[in-house]
Amino acid sequence: MAAEDHDWNRVPWWCWAAPLLAAALVAAKLTHLVEPDGLVFVVLAVALLGGAVFAAVHHAEVLAVRIGEPFGSILLALAITTLEAGLIISVMASGASGSDVVARDTVFSVVMIVLNGIVGLCLVIGGARHFEQEFRVQGAAGILSVIATLAIVALVLPNFTLTAAGPVYAPSQLLFVGAVSLLLYVVFVFVQTVRHRDDFVIEDGTASHGEPPGNRSVLISSLLLIVSLVVVIFLAKSLSPLLGAAVLKANLPLSIVGVIIAMIVLLPEGLTAMKAARRNRLQTSLNASLGSALASIGLTIPIAAVASVLLGVPLVLGLDGESMVLLTLTLFVASLTLSTGRTTVLQGAVHLVIFCVFVFLSAIP
Repeated sequence: MAAEDHDWNRVPWWCWAAPLLAAALVAAKLTHLVEPDGLVFVVLAVALLGGAVFAAVHHAEVLAVRIGEPFGSILLALAITTLEAGLIISVMASGASGSDVVARDTVFSVVMIVLNGIVGLCLVIGGARHFEQEFRVQGAAGILSVIATLAIVALVLPNFTLTAAGPVYAPSQLLFVGAVSLLLYVVFVFVQTVRHRDDFVIEDGTASHGEPPGNRSVLISSLLLIVSLVVVIFLAKSLSPLLGAAVLKANLPLSIVGVIIAMIVLLPEGLTAMKAARRNRLQTSLNASLGSALASIGLTIPIAAVASVLLGVPLVLGLDGESMVLLTLTLFVASLTLSTGRTTVLQGAVHLVIFCVFVFLSAIP
């Protein structure tokens, strides 16, 4: 994730200004110093939300450079999942229209955006600059097999169970699926970081030649990363009612809210993955992107399941027929793309076409 000759001990001014100003805006809202529905607050919230997301990218990269791969990709995936889970629970707790399907729509959107949008862009960007790129088949296939298993169990199987009428799980089934999802994610992380770490790392000689981050920089980035993630959750929660109202006013499906949430939380991951692909580090790019999709299902579903039971909020997980077809197509094409260890622009273009179909049908089902 590092750039050559980059001084990771230097913190750009906007990387600390954006999260701190965003925190000040959140504090002003909580103390009723600003009107949450006012134009000034909305404009500042949108601007600072974007700034905090980009700041989170920088600080996560600093920590990733310090701890190395694949730990850096796991750290960023966990940070993104924290954002996602926080936003989902806030919407579920609000009881707003569509709160029972926000977890399903967000997780499904994450899978589609990652496997088609982010991976597609990475392959096109990397292929256009480097013609052909390589990665470890064992690692990529391992991640994809776990993603496919969890996606089908969490998002498709609820339509066909008998204890509760689909597309929902009975409470016991919901907790069981959450538990096995978490267990499988933990097993994967153990395999990725300990048992078969070499399957997820390629020593390509393009590591950073700049000054590595010191203890002081790591501490500052750790604190600012936490601040960035927290303020993004609060600002997104504040803007979600306005977003829902805008979606209804535009006569768009409420599922668009889940797509927008997924795009917001995946922006740091997507930028990091595309940077790595441009530097001919496709393995790092796949670790970051696929790892975020895996963490989204493996961690968000268990958290949403527990929240559903504790809050007494229904949780709809089963996809409709159209979405199941798109998910099946995505997993099939991804298995072909990641089966050879080499990629070109063509594979990226195929994934981007599927992504465009997903976005279009989300707005016009």
